[in-house]
Formats: sequence, structure tokens, C-alpha cells
Amino acid sequence: MVLRRSQLFVPGNNEHMIRKAALELKPDSVIIDLEDAVPIDGKESARKLIRELLPQLDWKGKELCVRVNDPKTPFFYADIDTVYKIDVVKCIVIPKAEFDLSFVYKATGREIEPLIETARGLLRVEDVIRSEGVTAVSYGAADFALSVGGVVKTYEQSQVLKTLVVSAARAYGVDPIDKVFFDIKDIEGFRKECVEAKSMGFIGKQVIHPSQIPVANEVFSPSEEEINWARRVVEAYEKAVREGRGAISLEGQLVDYVHYKLAKRILDFANQTDS
Repeated sequence: MVLRRSQLFVPGNNEHMIRKAALELKPDSVIIDLEDAVPIDGKESARKLIRELLPQLDWKGKELCVRVNDPKTPFFYADIDTVYKIDVVKCIVIPKAEFDLSFVYKATGREIEPLIETARGLLRVEDVIRSEGVTAVSYGAADFALSVGGVVKTYEQSQVLKTLVVSAARAYGVDPIDKVFFDIKDIEGFRKECVEAKSMGFIGKQVIHPSQIPVANEVFSPSEEEINWARRVVEAYEKAVREGRGAISLEGQLVDYVHYKLAKRILDFANQTDS
């Protein structure tokens, strides 16, 4: 199980920030960005930097990813070739995903995290997620709003968009990760969005500033209250099963197999965060 409570985007052309992400910060994943963070005339120098720098650093158990450029751009294949040659990179983040991406996994052997950022991508989200090698998925509100001619704020708050992404992810057993929160000064707003995302089934949050990392890690980790509830449910349900019962009342609430599975998931996740 790979923890993805927090995924930090880091510009692929900024050596200082890359070093800091590796050596000082504590996100579960680091996404080195070759797309939006790097201007067109800086793409090749950014590739050269990460080829040389990433293998030198101790990533301390963090999942190291690279966001490549849009597959429809001339930069995509050069990015893929670069990532293929960097052994420490475990995952490729693909923006504006709209079709089967299995060819990327077959060519590189790296896990894939597509970003749903266009109208066509949302309509084809199942095809995208079912691609070989996909282990996580996220989405981008700003790019999606641009794609449909809408307003960014509307799609930042869209329950429909979030529900479609998280449902498709859960249907095919991949990690749903919530989008970035742009206002880096509004930590309470960020926390609120994390709590909402967790309640909808997302397992983590993409972040763009170090101050957001500890909040995401905290919110997407099981609370003591959740862990204690899960332990009581597991103990009571397993006892009931040994006695030949399939559903019980615990503290005035019905507990059946669904609640048992939810409780087991919480405990499994809690054990992972403690390890």
C-alpha cells in the first residue's frame, strides 16, 4: 500500500525546491513538474536537471513522480524518454488524460497517475482509469473549466465532477486524490476542503505549498476516534460471526458486514501510517 495523503508539486526547473522536497519536507509523494511550472524555452534544461539531480538525492521513502507534458504536445515523448532513464522515479503523472494510457506503462514500467482535466477526459474517465499501470487518479478544476468554457470557482466546488472521479477510481481499485487548492494563505479553507474530500472517499490531496502538507497528512490519516470505533466494530463483529450472527447492534447502531469492511480499511490504513 502506497500512502498518498499529500502529493507535493515541485517545479522541475528549480533545484533548490527539489532538494528541499527531498531532504526537508514530508509529503507522501513528490511530483516533479515538467508541465505548467516550466516555460516552453526551459523544457530541455529542466529535463537535464532532473536527470542529473533526482538520482543523487535521498527520497526517504517518498513516492517520486514526474508530471510530463500533455500527450498532444511535442514535449511529451522527450519527457517520457527522460523519466524512463531515471530509476528513482516510480510514477508518471499525465495531464489532460483522454484515452488509454497503457502504452506509457508498457514503454516505461512506471505506474501512472492520469489527471482528468478536459471534457473529453471526463467522458472517457473509465477508459483512462482502466489503462494498464494506473494506480491513482486526480483532476484539475482550472483546466477543466477552460475545457468547457466555464468558471474555475464553479468547478473547484463541483460535487458532480468530484463524484464522477472518485466513483470511477473506486470502481477500478485505484487511489482517488483530490485536486490542488490554490489559495496558499487560506489554511482553514484548505483544511475544510480536505475534510470534505475525505468524506467523499478521496484518500489524499495534491498540494502546492509546504504549509499544506501537514494538514493533508493529518486529515487523511485516521483520527483516534475513527481508530477506536473501528477496533470496537471489528471486535464485536468477529465475535458475532463466531456465534453465528451476521449483524449486531453496537452502541445503538446497526453493524453488519459493510461496517466491518469499513472498519478493517481504517485499521489497515492506520497501521500503514504508523509504519
